Amino acid sequence: MQRTVLAFQRNGHLSTLQVGVTAVRTIASLEEADRGLFKQAKDDDHVVVTDSTVFHPQGGGQPSDQGTMEAESGDKFDVQMVRTAVTRQDEVLHFGRFSNAIFQPGQKVMQTIDVEKRLLYSRYHTAGHVLGAAVRHLLEAKIDGFDETKASHFPDSASCEFLGSIEGKWKEAIQEKLDAYIDKDMPVEIDWWDEQDFKDNGLERLIPDRQAMGMADGENFRVVKIIGAETYPCGGTHVDSTRLCGKTVVKKISRSKGTSRVSYNLP
Repeated sequence: MQRTVLAFQRNGHLSTLQVGVTAVRTIASLEEADRGLFKQAKDDDHVVVTDSTVFHPQGGGQPSDQGTMEAESGDKFDVQMVRTAVTRQDEVLHFGRFSNAIFQPGQKVMQTIDVEKRLLYSRYHTAGHVLGAAVRHLLEAKIDGFDETKASHFPDSASCEFLGSIEGKWKEAIQEKLDAYIDKDMPVEIDWWDEQDFKDNGLERLIPDRQAMGMADGENFRVVKIIGAETYPCGGTHVDSTRLCGKTVVKKISRSKGTSRVSYNLP
C-alpha cells in the first residue's frame, strides 16, 4: 500500500482536494489495533483510504479535521474522524459513513474539510507553540531541569507540559510574555530540515526519531518556525502569524511529580 500524501503539510490553505480512492474497508474488517482508533464506530461503518489527503489526522496534540468526500455521481462520505493507521504508519484512515453508494478503489472524489474547525484547531496549535516559546524564554534559566515535554491543543483541554516546578507566581509574567509574542505578529513559516539543520541551529535536542516516525533515510523533517521565537518539529496545521491566534489566556498552572502543566484557552 502506497503512503498517503499529506497535502495539507505542503499547503495549509487547501480546503478542497481531488484524490483517488485506494481502499474502502468496513470497521469490522480492520485489524484490532486499527479498530481501536474509532471507539464510537459500528461494525458496518467504513474507513476510506486515498492516495492523498487534505484532512489532518488526529495526532501531535491536534484533533482531526472533519468534512466530506463526494464523487461526481453525488455519492457522499461524511468524514467524522481521521487517524493514521497503527498497522501501516504511512496510511491515513478516514472514518465515517456513506449516505448512499460506497466508493470503489480507483474512483476520483473531492475532499472538503470543515474550514471553521480547521481554523480553530490551527489557532489553538499555533497558540500552544507560542505559549511554549514564551515559557521557555522566560523560565528556562530560572527553573531547575526545565524542558518542554508535550502539549494538547484540543480546545477543551489545551495545555503545555514542562519538566520542572513552575510556581503559580509566574502566571502573570507568562501571560505578559505570551501577549507580547502574539501582539508582535511574528510570521509562522513551514520548513523542511535534515538532522544537520537541527545541529546548525543549536537544536540537537529536537531531532525526531526517524525510525519511530516511519521516515525513510534522506527524508526531511517538517518544522514550524515562529520567526523571532522558536522552531519546533511539527506535522500539524497553523495560522500564518502569531497575531492570528487571537487572544490567548493562561488559565492556570498545575504541578505534579516534577512536571508542570500550563493550560490555556482562546475565548
